[in-house]
Amino acid sequence: MGNRVVILGAGESGTGAAVLAAKMGFEVFVSDMSAIKPKYREILEDNNIEFEELKHTRELILNSQKVIKSPGIPDKAPIVKEIIELGIPILSEIEFAAGYTTAKMICITGSNGKTTTTMLIYHMLVEAGLKVGLAGNVGNSLALQVANSDYDYYVVELSSFQLDNMYSFRADVAILLNITPDHLDRYDYKMENYVASKFRITQNQRAEDHFIYWSEDPIVSSEVRKRSIVAKCHPFALNRSEGSAAFVECDQLSINVDGDLLKMPTSELALSGVHNLYNSMSAAIVGKIIGLNNEQIKTSLGNFSGVEHRLERAGVVNGVLYINDSKATNVNSCFYALQSMSAPTVLILGGVDKGNDYSEIESLVRERVHSLVFMGTDNSKLHEFFDKMGVKSYDTDSMAKALEVAKSVANVGDTVLLSPCCASFDLFDNYEDRGRQFKSLIAKL
Repeated sequence: MGNRVVILGAGESGTGAAVLAAKMGFEVFVSDMSAIKPKYREILEDNNIEFEELKHTRELILNSQKVIKSPGIPDKAPIVKEIIELGIPILSEIEFAAGYTTAKMICITGSNGKTTTTMLIYHMLVEAGLKVGLAGNVGNSLALQVANSDYDYYVVELSSFQLDNMYSFRADVAILLNITPDHLDRYDYKMENYVASKFRITQNQRAEDHFIYWSEDPIVSSEVRKRSIVAKCHPFALNRSEGSAAFVECDQLSINVDGDLLKMPTSELALSGVHNLYNSMSAAIVGKIIGLNNEQIKTSLGNFSGVEHRLERAGVVNGVLYINDSKATNVNSCFYALQSMSAPTVLILGGVDKGNDYSEIESLVRERVHSLVFMGTDNSKLHEFFDKMGVKSYDTDSMAKALEVAKSVANVGDTVLLSPCCASFDLFDNYEDRGRQFKSLIAKL
């Protein structure tokens, strides 16, 4: 077997892992069941890395010493089953890359809010002049950056899929924002499996490391009590309680890490909405941990411009506000979006259902939504849940049709909210494609 490494999937993470593996002297082979995008093909060719596409050749894969798997490939995939049966170690790109850098790892996970929090922390560190890379679910491949750059910090957004194949990785700072049902189709529809996956972010942490978490999340707080977390804990909450590292009191954001206090009026935060208070609190705690001063933290929290596809204003047409929340790929994300709506709302939702329980948004839909636009190849589960509520609903199977219907039912002063609750793969390449189609079509209205 020698030092042969096989990479499954030639997207951002797989291509980056291939480049780093080649640089570290491994014999590298990349295999992708789909067509490889031109930009990744060019990187592989420029680095003389052998690859195949539109197939998995067993003989070229099953003779490897280790496999680095794209997080999007499930364990039930036939080739992955064979790899597991043969006992070949399967790693995530993050796990592999972390072994070749001494940079500090600031890692963020959670069912919702992790991209906004990741981008806010990255923004804060960049503003402070630190040498920092952005990786994981956002930014560039961690492996590619480790191969080609020299950073002191990485801010890494981690999905449960990435955490599943991480074993020796250690986060210097781990952030767990929340846990609500998501991706249950990947976890045998067992919530306890998904929860265990999220808590892998704390594995291998030492006493000198830090764990930041939302103490008012019932699942997170219950699990923290059950587990032996050895890292220094920094719970945050909306309401002040003993030991809180961050809370809101009298419209002031208060951050207290080891007696070092920061206060900031919530009105000065760049991000609005209750859910964004959690994101701002966790980012501010990170700032304190790594030694930024109060003014640096306040400035970053006040001038951050937000994240594309997350409650993004897409335009006003004929007195109707259109909001792109395409990143809301689960019900809890949609809950926070609806919670922030103050005008009568037309809600566009639908796509690939991941075992969703829509009861979480039922009261908000009754209270704030006058029309539902279902957008997917199969809207049966949406009808099954929402038809009993008496809210008008419409079936569509493209973004153009969805917006055509939304425009026809929206009144002056209304908001049309794209907050799908579902994955996008039935009609779109990904949630970014879905959001960009939304914005592009609105620009033409």
